[in-house]
Amino acid sequence: MATQHIIFGTGPLGKAVMRALLKREDAQIIMVNRSGKRGDIPAEVQIIASDAYDADKVADVTKGADVVYQCAQPGYLEWQEKFPPLQRAILEGVSRNNAKLIVGDNLYMYGDVEGLIHEGLPYAATNKKGRVRAQMASEIMEWHEQGKIRAAVARGSDFYGHEVLGSALGDRVFLPMLKGKAAQYIGNPDMPHTYTYIDDFGEAMAILGEREEGLGRAWHVSNAPTLTTREVVSIIAAEIGVEPKISAMPKLMVNVVSLFHPYLREIKEMLYEFEKPYVVDDSDFRKTFGMDATPLEIGLRETVQWYRQHEAITA
Repeated sequence: MATQHIIFGTGPLGKAVMRALLKREDAQIIMVNRSGKRGDIPAEVQIIASDAYDADKVADVTKGADVVYQCAQPGYLEWQEKFPPLQRAILEGVSRNNAKLIVGDNLYMYGDVEGLIHEGLPYAATNKKGRVRAQMASEIMEWHEQGKIRAAVARGSDFYGHEVLGSALGDRVFLPMLKGKAAQYIGNPDMPHTYTYIDDFGEAMAILGEREEGLGRAWHVSNAPTLTTREVVSIIAAEIGVEPKISAMPKLMVNVVSLFHPYLREIKEMLYEFEKPYVVDDSDFRKTFGMDATPLEIGLRETVQWYRQHEAITA
């Protein structure tokens, strides 16, 4: 019997969920964005233009859905103002239709962690974006516990892969390296740092949509074994055939440049992620669902191929 899947957001994570669902038989996929533009989304996937900030429109779009995936987000500089009302409208709209809601999330709510980052940690963030994420994460589980919605949350670390640009392992790394130049990095590249492959994130969200035992909690999606960023860059360099070079921006320089650069001002409060070990424990998800992550060598090779094919539009 066919199942209907609604994906809010046609960015990298939304498309990763789409790719995971396309591998499954009898999955009817509808993607929702504000413009209704298809881009390179396959013809068998329906595209709907709608406003996810409007609960009534969310309810209308998700009528008849079995699973809804929340992969939409406002711009990085607009999280405080726009993210909570976006999520609330999606919660309200989906709750009217009895569909499962699977939410894509990150790790900001935990704050500056010592040791492994696991799901049992308190939401201890003291920065702006971390507090926003903590508020939103708590709200999802409150709605679930109150019986208003059936929800699960998938959490990934800094991700990489198809269409991932503004990430720590995004265009500032791959584009320069394809030209034989140094990868650009903010922080200490010699610290261990877990990276999440975007297609693993999408697959994990699809699994949570299928499995009832996934509901009612947050899960750290499966990741490849953690290396230092310098080691990751060395793998990329070997794939491209260039020398592994990194131009790192240390904390002191970030503090100075952030005075004049709005994006760096936002990054500044997250610098703890990149100045010390940042290692994610994904053992719960692996044990429960049996999903292994894509090996780094394969994920990075596929990412290099994507950047090569799209260098003209990403440069």
